[in-house]
Amino acid sequence: MMSSAHRRSRRFCFVLLTLALAASFVLALLLGAVTIPPLDVLRALVGTELPGYRMEIIQSIRLPRALLAGFVGAILAICGAILQGLFRNPLADPSLIGVTAGASVGASLMIFLGAGGGLLGGFMGASLVSIGAFSGGLITVWLVYRVATGINGTSVATMLLMGIAVSALSASATGLLDYFADNEMLRRMSLWRMGGLDGANNTRAVLAGLVLLTLLLAAPAFGRALNTLLLGESQARHLGIDVERLKTRLIILVAAGVGTAVAVSGSIAFVGLVVPHMVRLWVGPDHRLLLPLSALGGAVLLLLADTLARTALAPTELPVGLVTALLGAPFFIHLLRQRRNFG
Repeated sequence: MMSSAHRRSRRFCFVLLTLALAASFVLALLLGAVTIPPLDVLRALVGTELPGYRMEIIQSIRLPRALLAGFVGAILAICGAILQGLFRNPLADPSLIGVTAGASVGASLMIFLGAGGGLLGGFMGASLVSIGAFSGGLITVWLVYRVATGINGTSVATMLLMGIAVSALSASATGLLDYFADNEMLRRMSLWRMGGLDGANNTRAVLAGLVLLTLLLAAPAFGRALNTLLLGESQARHLGIDVERLKTRLIILVAAGVGTAVAVSGSIAFVGLVVPHMVRLWVGPDHRLLLPLSALGGAVLLLLADTLARTALAPTELPVGLVTALLGAPFFIHLLRQRRNFG
């Protein structure tokens, strides 16, 4: 039985992260190269005309970007939590299965071929770079999964090793493209790999929101199964879990989630690693709670990071992937030191 103190701690964590999400979302709307008063933000959201271009700034730029930041952060964090449960390793993250590396190859190839600026019929607001990134991520994950799956099922260890090998191969491929690219192509490739939400629009936000909704709807069912998997694959099978089907579904979900996130925002590191780990240190390993709380924490982290990226050197904008690492790494190190000293 769960103690009352433990239940209160979990409720407190949920309430705190919910309030933090609301506050970070409001900050994302208020702050930028042009600071807009809170009442003007509210008027813009309800469609009231404002002097200057304040309504356009809120409705067309900041609101889609804040929504996209929240959705992408939540997707990366919940996918990280799923992979950490699947690999039974709290230091696992989405890059382990090669999806980020494959997406980088796909995006870099599209930029190298000169397709970066065009839209493919405006399909879901996705440029050819985004479509290349999504396709590259899915192809890489498919390759990793095929190699790791044999007559005895899917080997998590082989999947991990194959992910490392494919990531190394992808790094070589992107390095080769960098070598032959001109200065403009090279700059665009580098900026894409650093991550950025400057291409945010309503259609990208809707796409990311639909993917996040799918992950959240699946979370309750997979949460119980992941809890059982923590006991080991043999024990999970004895308890009635179809382990091979579970692995397949989880990999498909993670590949689609991370592939979408990388396609619409570039490569944003650290969110999928640090957020689930921090939440686990706080509330424990129960995935029924860990998955939704990780989604909340990921949204908060990326919203704050993107707001800082837009305002720290305004009007110059920093790549948000750099900011997530700068924000998350020191806090993560502090948590690990605390755990070593007091755990």
